[in-house]
Amino acid sequence: MDIRDGYQLWADAHAFFDSPLISSTLDPSDPLGQQSAAWETRLTEDTPNGALLRGNALFDALTGTGPLYLLHVTHALEEISQHGFLYPSGGCLVGSIYCAPLTADGSGFRMHNLAEYVLTKEAPAFVEKVGTPGRTPTPLIFEITRPRRAYRGLAGVDYLRLGSIHLSIYTHLEYLLSTAERYELRETVVSRIKNSTTFLALAAAIVFEGADVAPGVFLELLDETIPRLPILGYLYFEALAEYLMLHSTNEHTQWLAARGELNNWLYKDMLFATLGMAGKFDLAKFRPPPARFEELLKQVDASVNAADARVYLRDRISYLVAARLFTPGQVPDAWHHTRWEFDSLAAHLGPLLGHLIHRELRTFGRYPDFYFYFDQHKALQAWNYWNHMDIFAPFNGTMPKGEVGINPAYPDLEYRVWRAEQDDVGRVHPIEQLSLTIAPRLVDIKYTLMRNNKWSVPEPSVS
Repeated sequence: MDIRDGYQLWADAHAFFDSPLISSTLDPSDPLGQQSAAWETRLTEDTPNGALLRGNALFDALTGTGPLYLLHVTHALEEISQHGFLYPSGGCLVGSIYCAPLTADGSGFRMHNLAEYVLTKEAPAFVEKVGTPGRTPTPLIFEITRPRRAYRGLAGVDYLRLGSIHLSIYTHLEYLLSTAERYELRETVVSRIKNSTTFLALAAAIVFEGADVAPGVFLELLDETIPRLPILGYLYFEALAEYLMLHSTNEHTQWLAARGELNNWLYKDMLFATLGMAGKFDLAKFRPPPARFEELLKQVDASVNAADARVYLRDRISYLVAARLFTPGQVPDAWHHTRWEFDSLAAHLGPLLGHLIHRELRTFGRYPDFYFYFDQHKALQAWNYWNHMDIFAPFNGTMPKGEVGINPAYPDLEYRVWRAEQDDVGRVHPIEQLSLTIAPRLVDIKYTLMRNNKWSVPEPSVS
């Protein structure tokens, strides 16, 4: 793969929110072109909070003038200060310092509701769950001088679109594994797909043939398939989070919408309060029990309709399967005639193979010797693309939830860091300026907040 292909893959992995809502000329070679445009219209125009997809506090912060203020939460300030370096972590922001926007408010800063949840609920629950005496979540305030040449558009990385990149990186690095390991890995992912064709074929039939499938039947089959195709847990989570944030009409949601913020507390409560995933966070295991679906939704937000949510999830997840897991431009059919070999599947289901390999390597035999370099390689590519585009603050492009990062490899980035404290009304105030350097070196996944209780820099992220 030449460098032009690499740039193209990373460009395709980003959502450009400043582009026209519906392209004036749809690509005739894209079998999902019309459906993609229809979903854009449906999400932005036909949902109570859809306007926030195009205009919101996150975008205001990214496109504003003057310094950009961000909040990061750590549970290991003492160790970080001792070493003097802040390392980025992987996850939904690929390889950046995970933050949320801050808004100047009097003598302090008002937190985005995402940051407020992480600081006051998610991080404390994690620390308590894993049992780390003396550890307390500490807010850090970053003041970033907006680079003169910074990209003025809105390009957010969508981790659900990284499947082709995962496959490409594995192709480059597969010889770090032995012949037996490569064979085992290929056979494992092929077997996972082969034994999941019932669900994949059903999703394809819904998208490309308009098949009428009962939502309950679809969600039952989805629940059965997630253990074999863990990426489906991520798709399910993002679709349900999207539904909740766009359709909620409760008082808290409306209050946040007036501030230009989507309500992150909805899906956070679903994850940590309702499903109890604090301290054992893993979206590959995101499987709300189908029999308790209505009950779980009521616990999170009584303003949403469970029957409507089921229909939405059937249609949306089916679309995401086709758009994010099938090779672009391909419409897999004749599933029973599929040639069950790795290279053959790559032609039609390349992104799915990539996502499965990326996930499989986390628990693979020599994972500590391979997976870190796999993600480091991906981070290097992301940093290279962001620097090419002059993106100094990448954000999560699956939805503008408020998840924004700091590009650790941006040349000559000017920033200052403070330890902060929260006051009685919820604002955060800079207390002590810290001498910390953001280093462009990915922290090992086993040391991050959501997976371990060691000293390194956490990413209190859901993605």
